[in-house]
Amino acid sequence: MSLTLLPAVDVRDGKAVRLRQGESGSETDYGSPFEAARTWVEAGAEWIHLVDLDAAFGTGNNRDQLREIVHELGDRVNIELSGGVRDDASLDAALEAGAARVNIGTAALENPDWTASVIKKYGDRVAVGLDVRGHTLAARGWTREGGDLFETMKFLDSVGCSRYVVTDVAKDGMMSGPNIQLLSEVAECTDAKVTASGGISKLDDLRAIKELAEIGVDSAILGKSLYARAFTLQEALEVAK
Repeated sequence: MSLTLLPAVDVRDGKAVRLRQGESGSETDYGSPFEAARTWVEAGAEWIHLVDLDAAFGTGNNRDQLREIVHELGDRVNIELSGGVRDDASLDAALEAGAARVNIGTAALENPDWTASVIKKYGDRVAVGLDVRGHTLAARGWTREGGDLFETMKFLDSVGCSRYVVTDVAKDGMMSGPNIQLLSEVAECTDAKVTASGGISKLDDLRAIKELAEIGVDSAILGKSLYARAFTLQEALEVAK
């Protein structure tokens, strides 16, 4: 089985950045988000994970810039939009911009009825981001606790969620390896597909995630590892095949 890879482009104040453990103020600046996205597309990416960090933290938004990236590159790559999608207006804006999939995070914890309604309406165009410390969910750009992971999943499974994007907050941006145990626990208790996020630092990490394919972990988000040049996207795609 092959693994789908999603290079991440996180946008704050109009720039592509990477955070450490999701903390506001820990940004490393990597320049133009459009150039970053285009680099990954030209290197062979089939998906891009595009995140509006300002919208996630509630410090504004980069909606126009993200819309431009989708408009310019959306015919060459599938784009998953994430960050601050919490109501009909923000969800409609993301889908109308041309996103192939939208990742809902905080709203799934704070507004479960709305989340259930959009999962019913849009099906697999909606994924739910589960950002986790231990087995406790993190919300509002990882600044608040959001309840128990498995209780939340039980509800989301019952309303038909088809994909979870699972991030171990402690691992994110730290280049310390993915939390394989957490990914296994999540995949074992749901029929939904699972996207792995956070901690990938070497090609062997991708090989370890790929071994979870038969229980439903079918994709992985690549962030710091690519920007820090731990390996190239081409090398990663070769492993993922």
